[in-house]
Amino acid sequence: MMQHDSKPSPAIDTSTYSDGGPITITLPDGSQRTYPRGTTGLQIAHSISPRLADAALGIYVNGVPYDLPTPITQDASVRIVQWRDDEGKSIYWHSSAHLMAEAVEAIYPGTRFGIGPPIENGWYYDMELPAGVKLTPEDLTVIESKMYELSKRDVPYQRISKEYNEAVEYFKAKGDWLKLELLDGLKGQPITFYEQGNFVDLCRGTHVPSTGRIKFPKLLSIAGAYWRGDEKRPMLTRVYGVSFPTKKELDAFILAREEAEKRDHRKIGKELELFMISPKVGLGLVLWLPNGAALRQTLETFLKKVLRKHGYDQVISPHIGNIELYKTSGHYPYYKDSQFPPIQLEDEAYLLKPMNCPHHFTMFNAKPHSYRDLPVRFAEFGTVYRYEQTGELSGMHRVRGFTQDDAHIFVTPEQLRDELCDVIKLTQYVSKVVGLTGFRARLSFRDKENVEKYGGSDEQWERAERDVREAAEAMGLEYTVGIGEATFYGPKIDFMLKDAIGRSWQLGTVQVDYVMPERFNMEYIGADGQKHRPVVIHRAPFGSFERFCSLLIEHYAGNFPTWLAPVQVVVLPITDGQEAYAREVLAALETLGIRVKLDASNEKVNSRIRDHEMKKVPVMLVLGEREREARSVAIRRHGKGNVGTVSLDEALAVLQAECAIPD
Repeated sequence: MMQHDSKPSPAIDTSTYSDGGPITITLPDGSQRTYPRGTTGLQIAHSISPRLADAALGIYVNGVPYDLPTPITQDASVRIVQWRDDEGKSIYWHSSAHLMAEAVEAIYPGTRFGIGPPIENGWYYDMELPAGVKLTPEDLTVIESKMYELSKRDVPYQRISKEYNEAVEYFKAKGDWLKLELLDGLKGQPITFYEQGNFVDLCRGTHVPSTGRIKFPKLLSIAGAYWRGDEKRPMLTRVYGVSFPTKKELDAFILAREEAEKRDHRKIGKELELFMISPKVGLGLVLWLPNGAALRQTLETFLKKVLRKHGYDQVISPHIGNIELYKTSGHYPYYKDSQFPPIQLEDEAYLLKPMNCPHHFTMFNAKPHSYRDLPVRFAEFGTVYRYEQTGELSGMHRVRGFTQDDAHIFVTPEQLRDELCDVIKLTQYVSKVVGLTGFRARLSFRDKENVEKYGGSDEQWERAERDVREAAEAMGLEYTVGIGEATFYGPKIDFMLKDAIGRSWQLGTVQVDYVMPERFNMEYIGADGQKHRPVVIHRAPFGSFERFCSLLIEHYAGNFPTWLAPVQVVVLPITDGQEAYAREVLAALETLGIRVKLDASNEKVNSRIRDHEMKKVPVMLVLGEREREARSVAIRRHGKGNVGTVSLDEALAVLQAECAIPD
């Protein structure tokens, strides 16, 4: 199995551990300790405390993940990761995937394994089962039982270095075309296998020390997945799983999963008539129904108010662009596989817009700029198109056409850090207003050992990464650092938040870019009268409206706060005798800009109340003869029932404040 989301540990020469004297190890708190050369991460953990050694799952050495038994042969900064760390969970779930593969191979000999990386909650593994074998949910229980049995053997995960040709011959002998194809893309790179018990696989790690660490595995579901996401390649079986060190955590996960299923945005979106996706229009293309459009437009209005306060100018760009524009930016052919095919017209080719950035860069270059003009902030709710594989599409989480709350900020290098802080403030404010908590950040930096995949100079990268880190620290962010996860044009900050049931979501992002100003020859005149290159900040607090709305639907389970609710108020006259008064109330609410509906149908009022409760309307105003005569309204609130009768004027004042879009 190949783990694609972490940098592989380099091969280590173990022949000179006794030479060269001791090494100095720097711990996360800045303290330093001296150890014999060749000391392992597990030995370092033991020297700190036996409890840490028991909890340790892996070690990061100078930002690179290693197995705990790996000898360390030079001075280094280290960080021991545990289950509580995201990196620790990743290692734990990566190792659990190998344990599952061993169980599957034991039950179904001849199974071939593709890739199976850890994901946000657990892992998946793609496999080609023997002819005639088709997994059922009942089979997952059998595989689970085998995983428990193998875990109790508590055998070590052992890393084995291989020569390339030796690895090829091994998988040729097994007839494993999946691994042979993976090896074909690894020529010239270190090749490592991992072995535990009776299972051996191509893998670059990292793993927990032994299978006994994996206490409580749970297999979740079965799906089909085209090999490497290509619809023209064979369909493999994908098994999703998760595992935990304690039964309590597993039980909590299962309960949260059940709650998540109740909150599924596809289910609620259909019930509340928010959106639809039809094959007649195209998979991955969202049709916003009136209720969903009201939700989205409210978010757009809110964000426009925030952007104005932060000095942004709104711009609009077309849905297509000349292909040469994207060749200049590098988006074509760099992202060619995730783009719709070019549209050929006479002597020109166009692309459905995959990114807004090149359009904004062209706008910036439309006139000369002085340093006094900067920062220039262009914001756009721009719709872009990317050809995601059919198997990757998922409601509004993953689509082919989506609208970003995009912006590009053009700054001098001296302005960069302060502008980053302002973007962080904006993102924090937006998150707080919509009710999301647990604000954390992930800083993504380049891999200095693989600089050829990045644009820009070492000096530019060092400055950009320093500014990103200093901005995060100045804003007091809780953050982690991912080495090798930067974009090709610069470092970035991704923002993670938690929803109502504790799930983490990666939402907004801010990216620093020294490369595009070079490619697009952007300039401003500095205080010295000379031409200088600006730095570009790419940022999007929501990410995309489609994914963000799917998050809010699940976060609130459709019970939106009144200001966000598609229908904020329903007016319910009990009989025809109150309909004229009801229309007067309706008109007064509409004048205040409140999204209101009148339900004067022939159904009994209790039936209508139940209907609007099911539709999760926040406020119902029930009007009987007493209310008509007194010019009052009986207020019912969703989930609370009747909360009292007040005058119409008082109700209007309360609802106007409650329905107002925040500043």
